[in-house]
Amino acid sequence: MRMTMGRAIAGVAALAMAGMALTAAFEPVWAHGPTRQKVRESIEINAAPAKVWAAIGNFQDMSWLPPVTKTTGDKGNEIGATRTLTLTGGATVEEELYKYEPDMQSYSYRITKVDVKVLPVTNYSSTLTVSPAPDGKAKLEWAGAFYRGYPNNDPPPELSDEAARTAVSALYKAGLEALKKKIESGS
Repeated sequence: MRMTMGRAIAGVAALAMAGMALTAAFEPVWAHGPTRQKVRESIEINAAPAKVWAAIGNFQDMSWLPPVTKTTGDKGNEIGATRTLTLTGGATVEEELYKYEPDMQSYSYRITKVDVKVLPVTNYSSTLTVSPAPDGKAKLEWAGAFYRGYPNNDPPPELSDEAARTAVSALYKAGLEALKKKIESGS
């Protein structure tokens, strides 16, 4: 009887230890570091969607974006195509096309190289989409997802989540406004 009772007590003790281990394993885990940020901006343009797509649909041409002074690249609109944007002041941004859907008037790309002093983001991807709007107009949407420029905890203010969202939102708004002006003025 002693052996059986001893084994039972040992079994209960083992179950209790296993239960504590399981409980600890399922306690909430507090995340550290940055979280993925998202920005979505859109604008209505007084032009047919096809005209807006014609203005943005060439991945190798981003001349409509105000800080861009030159775009060079290769492979056109093929998946894997690359482009380098030269900005006012000489900084560059390297990008790669990973989704191109002309029938949907949409494409997606990612930044492969950028100095966080130029754009305070990392792991950035973005999609441009043209869709019909009321009265024959077009809606152009620019949506991006990214991490802040500083990958660890306690980022400096210029590389924080807020700085990243603010910079991307300002870039999108400036680009959309410039494109609207260009298309609506006929230039």
